[in-house]
Amino acid sequence: MTKVGIYGGAFDPIHHGHLILAREALESLGLEKIIFVPAAASPFKPAPFAPGEMRLKMLNAAIANQPGFAVDDCELHRAPPSYTIDTVQQIRKRETGPELYLLIGQDNVTTLNQWRQFDELKKLVHFVVLDRTGSDMQPGYDVVRRKIDISGTEIRARVASGRPVSYLVPAAVEEIIRKNNLYRETGK
Repeated sequence: MTKVGIYGGAFDPIHHGHLILAREALESLGLEKIIFVPAAASPFKPAPFAPGEMRLKMLNAAIANQPGFAVDDCELHRAPPSYTIDTVQQIRKRETGPELYLLIGQDNVTTLNQWRQFDELKKLVHFVVLDRTGSDMQPGYDVVRRKIDISGTEIRARVASGRPVSYLVPAAVEEIIRKNNLYRETGK
């Protein structure tokens, strides 16, 4: 049976940490593909700084010509907040055959039981925790672990202070940030 990963998040901006862990998950779990899903707005996190269309543009640029990576903008077309159960059900209608693997950041593990229709979601997907911290945490789910000290917060702060981000994000993403003056007014 084929396996497909779903990787949701703000991707504000998408960076090498996201991409490295996604590639690691694709290969180590034997996934056919990973579908990146930029959130309109998380019910548990502050609203993204960059507009959805800019985050989508950066995401498409970051994964261009990357085998096994795809983008689905379904959450950007729904009214916020973005509920994972709705996204999984929408993707399940299209991807009727494969097992679905939901890739989540390590920072989401403690709030999982608060997610909308969590019991139903557990029946539809296999959870995989993407851990960039290198922690010894054992969340009870599959874990893809790699110590990567890159964050969207750091990238936005560097851009706001005029410092380069060239080794933190793909060159195409850096170009979109520069051309569209993204993150200039925020260091958060």
